[in-house]
Amino acid sequence: MDHTLREIYSAERIDREVQRLAREISADYQGREVVVLVILKGAFIFAADLLRKLTVPVTVDFLEISSYCGTDTTGKVKMVKDTVLSLQGKDVLIVEDIVDQGLCLSLLLEDLGQRNPASLKICTLIDNRKRRTRPVEPDYAGIRDVCGFLVGYGLDMDQRYRELPALYEVVPSSAET
Repeated sequence: MDHTLREIYSAERIDREVQRLAREISADYQGREVVVLVILKGAFIFAADLLRKLTVPVTVDFLEISSYCGTDTTGKVKMVKDTVLSLQGKDVLIVEDIVDQGLCLSLLLEDLGQRNPASLKICTLIDNRKRRTRPVEPDYAGIRDVCGFLVGYGLDMDQRYRELPALYEVVPSSAET
């Protein structure tokens, strides 16, 4: 293995953030139904925990987009799976694991906006503004301005480490041994 994992956010800290986000979202959408679009694959664990804590009615669907290979973005966005629900006139909440450079989300927001939702907001577990290259601002964010490449709690590196209960930074092994 050419890297190690260093825990930076515990499962307990993540749970506190999810509870806070659920309270904020439930308050903002009180009396309305929300279409929750979960971005696969990374956000599925976060979304499951968040949905169980919401107190407003929701309809759930899934999208899959990708621009990463290993720890680096390819710079190209690929839509792997699109939503099957009509979004016209609906309150839509995108649930994402991490907003990093903003490339994927900026293109997704443009696409979903053309489907005429009543509202379109973003909820993310991790908002990494330091790496943002596109003007994307989440409406709901858990942990802000983290450094390094993270795995665990649904986030992966080449499809590995999603099952870890906390968030870990991938630390490259030293070239010196």
